[in-house]
Amino acid sequence: MATSTLRRAARGAIASVTAATAIVLGAGTASAELSPSQLVSVTDTYLYSYSLNSFISTRNARPYATQLDWSSDACSYSPDNPFGYNFTPACHRHDFGYRNYKRQGRFTETTRLRIDNQFKTDMYTVCGSSWTCRRTADVYYSAVREFGRS
Repeated sequence: MATSTLRRAARGAIASVTAATAIVLGAGTASAELSPSQLVSVTDTYLYSYSLNSFISTRNARPYATQLDWSSDACSYSPDNPFGYNFTPACHRHDFGYRNYKRQGRFTETTRLRIDNQFKTDMYTVCGSSWTCRRTADVYYSAVREFGRS
């Protein structure tokens, strides 16, 4: 158990270092392109390693705009601010995950579940300890699990 935890931590650290290196190298010139493996690493770092606030700051800067799809329709057909809870940042990251995984040919049921679980975590971050907000987040999560297959 401790060994698998250490392995996961090591893999996460390696992915973070790889992504950070790619970001630093890419920041030097506007035309710098990421290799396919760097693009995968950067995408995963933005999606799973950045806090929601850090992701939104990064999204506002739109790095690697020629290679990453930063577009979003926010919470699609659902209200962005149900009952005053601002789920828009969580929806932006969720869209980023779906769009880039599809673009990179990595969108499977397994990866969709991981992206959807991150969406739920992000909404819970918005909610804090609010029971009502978390139950609303659960409804949104159920909707993406049901309708996000396409």
